[in-house]
Amino acid sequence: MTTALLDSPGAVAADGHDAGVAAHYGDPFREQRTLAESVGLVDRSHRGVLAVPGADRLSWLHSLTTQHLSDLRPNQGAETLVLSPHGHVEHHVLVAEDGETTWLDVEPGTQDDLLAFLTRMRFLLRVEPAEVTADWAVLSLVGPDTPQALAGLGAAVPPAPYDVRPLPGGGWVRRMPWPGVDAADLLVPRAEVAGVVARSGAPLCGSWAYEALRVEGRHPRLRFETDHRTIVQEPGWIPSAVHLSKGCYRGQETVARVQNLGRPPRRLVLMHLDGSSEHLPPTGAPITVDGREIGFVTTAVRHHELGQIALALVKRSVPDDASLAVGEVLARIDADL
Repeated sequence: MTTALLDSPGAVAADGHDAGVAAHYGDPFREQRTLAESVGLVDRSHRGVLAVPGADRLSWLHSLTTQHLSDLRPNQGAETLVLSPHGHVEHHVLVAEDGETTWLDVEPGTQDDLLAFLTRMRFLLRVEPAEVTADWAVLSLVGPDTPQALAGLGAAVPPAPYDVRPLPGGGWVRRMPWPGVDAADLLVPRAEVAGVVARSGAPLCGSWAYEALRVEGRHPRLRFETDHRTIVQEPGWIPSAVHLSKGCYRGQETVARVQNLGRPPRRLVLMHLDGSSEHLPPTGAPITVDGREIGFVTTAVRHHELGQIALALVKRSVPDDASLAVGEVLARIDADL
């Protein structure tokens, strides 16, 4: 699924999981600085979107996921996960409630699997989950001037992280919880995307710039900072996406056991690469200490200030001052949390 923004001047298409949107518009480092210092608009319309109307929607979603959703009020949102019976992360979901429909947006390519799971779990409840990606697009405003861009759209600034406000012309704006960075996700009708971009007054910035800030902030992403063994404590999804005091849900036993013992086998870290190679290590590249494999690279980026950096899942026993290697490239952990 693509938008007309890929036809914008200078747009270079992304590939892999981010196919369908622009990697950049001609100057990735300038675009990063724009997101860090003013405001830019990022096309994230390749994300999957599900709509869940029905009187039982919130209690139903509450019972299936890791977050407390049953008391969600209109104009509130949340972040939640769907786990396997053994507690491994299967889906990462951002939620927005408008009073009539609960909207779910998810990683590109995961919406069909999530819809199939939700459909199996309907039973006799009054819920009607549907995949609506063809009609709705996710865009993101990022940067300290996000409130001004929202004003240009005639939208109120949501007062707290995950809060939702209506967007004139249809859809909504949801404030995102990136510490130290103003950010808001927009859900807009696909036919209105170009008009929203124009009214916001924010320049277009690509997925490379967005990913650079995401990596710098250590924000995990499904299928990048996760594999088939990932449990919620490893990427750091507690408390943002997991409520530790809610009732039973699939995989809860694993969450509670690991939380009580305090010993997840791996942890997410930010690494600084020495820059000796012009090529970034791919997702999954093994990381070694003295020739012994201790983890793998999840996302590597070029940052406009920090140079080559990467997120990685490593064994919990690896000390912060360990000398790491990714092939011939040397790396160190940034322990400044």
